[in-house]
This record gives sequence, structure tokens and C-alpha cells, in this order.
Amino acid sequence: MLSKVSILAALISSVAGHMAMSEPCPRFSPNCANKPPLPAGVSDYDYSIKSPVPYDGPLMKSDIPWPESATTWTAGQPATVKFQPGGAAHGGGHCQFSISYDNGKTAAVVHEVLQHCFFSGASGSNGADIFEYTFPLPATMPSSDNALLIWTWVNAVGNRELYANSATLKIVGGSGNSYTGKQMTIANHAGYETIPEFSGNYATGMQLYTNAPNITITAPGSSGAGYTGEQVASASTIIVQPSAPAAPTSSAPAYNSATLASPTASATPVPVAPVYHARVAPIPAPPSKCA
Repeated sequence: MLSKVSILAALISSVAGHMAMSEPCPRFSPNCANKPPLPAGVSDYDYSIKSPVPYDGPLMKSDIPWPESATTWTAGQPATVKFQPGGAAHGGGHCQFSISYDNGKTAAVVHEVLQHCFFSGASGSNGADIFEYTFPLPATMPSSDNALLIWTWVNAVGNRELYANSATLKIVGGSGNSYTGKQMTIANHAGYETIPEFSGNYATGMQLYTNAPNITITAPGSSGAGYTGEQVASASTIIVQPSAPAAPTSSAPAYNSATLASPTASATPVPVAPVYHARVAPIPAPPSKCA
């Protein structure tokens, strides 16, 4: 039986905090109707599931394998990610949805919503307008009983933070042994660049996303793993151009001095593009952030 403290914490986390996935149910979330069971050795759920990732902590709380997947996705078919209502959306920002086959050590983007995640355009609001994203899962995505969906978000307004949830997936119907896509972007985190507060300029930090190298991910038991510079990613991208600059609702210094220079007002917004071409030179693998 849940203690009164756990019940109260669950109620608080459902109405307070920032943004968090609800479907597929993220690891450690106490807020899903059908939660996968906790893995052996894990005693409780994360009642601060909506909080940002600790600046020097892992993107996931643990690398312990989970006993079952949260849902099943079919390669070549639409996939949907839903978010809990009532969270603070901090004026939007950059979101990515990535897939990993090695529990988060490497991850390739399958969909991204740049500049105005949770909104249809520029906004200084804390209340989100959009709580659901549907995108095509590439047909060549390898099948796996233990794939990992990772959602990451860099907020436009407020403290410079990184938000992330992950959910264990079963992927079926894949026609390929590997998938090549943009490497997942990490920012506002120890060892990575800090994206400044947007201050109405939604092109801020875009170069980290548009210049990301490609990575090839492979399900266990398949061949062809590693980085490549000769394939094209098939991630879908949404870039909503702002109709007018939005005034920030708060301001806070970056966590460290390793910040990016904000693009000038004359910077040309990046056009919508369904695919990204890889760099020619291979890029070394990043350190694991989920250990």
C-alpha cells in the first residue's frame, strides 16, 4: 500500500512542475494509467518526473534494464507521444525525439520540433498549447524488444535547463538492420554547450541542432553499427516560424560560461527540411549520459 507521503507526492507532481511525457509511459513515472513494473532493485517511482535533468546527472536515473516495454511501435507507421497537461512550457524551445538501442549511450533523432515546442508559434506563455506529437517511425527502424525512446527539451524562457524522459519500447515490423539519423543534441548539461535564454530570438541555439552529425544505430544482433558520413537521415522536422518576437517572462544566468553566442537579429531562420545530410568525416561517439 502506498504511504500517505507517496500519494501526496504523486498528486503534487501531476499538477506542478514542468513538462513530462504521459504516453509512452516514461521510466519511473508515477503518473501513467498503465505503468510498467519497476525493475528489480528499484523501490519507488520518480515523483519529480517533471523536473529538469540535474546539471551534472545522467539523462536517466538508472541503466538497469526494465522488465517490459511501455508500448509497441510499428516501423513505417505513425507514432504518437503525449504529454501531461498542466506543466510549465517556458515559452517553447527545442524538442527532439530519439531512439536508442544501447540504453541511451547513442541515440538517433526520429522527430524534432525546433523553436516552438508545445506551441504553434512564438509565445511568452507558461501554459502549453500542444500536448501531443504524431510522426512517422521510419520503415527501416530495426525491430527490437528493448528500444528506448528519449525525449529531450531545451526551454526558451527561464533558467537554462535540460529536460528529458525515456520510455522502453518494443519496435516491430522494421525492414532494416540499422537506422541512420541525426545524433541527439544535448545542451545545458555538464560537458556540453549552454544555449542562452531565447529573449524572443527563436533561432538561438539552432546551430547545435542543424549542424549535428549523423549517427548509425543498430539493434542488438544486427550488423552495421557505428558512425557514417555517407547516409541520409530520415528524421522529420518541424520549425514553426514566429509571427512576432515574444517577450521573456523571466531571466536567469547560464549554468556555466561555456555559452553560445545568440544569433543576431538578421540571422536567417533555418527552413523546414524533412531530411539532413551527414557530414563527410566520422564523428567520435559521445560519452554515455545514461549510466
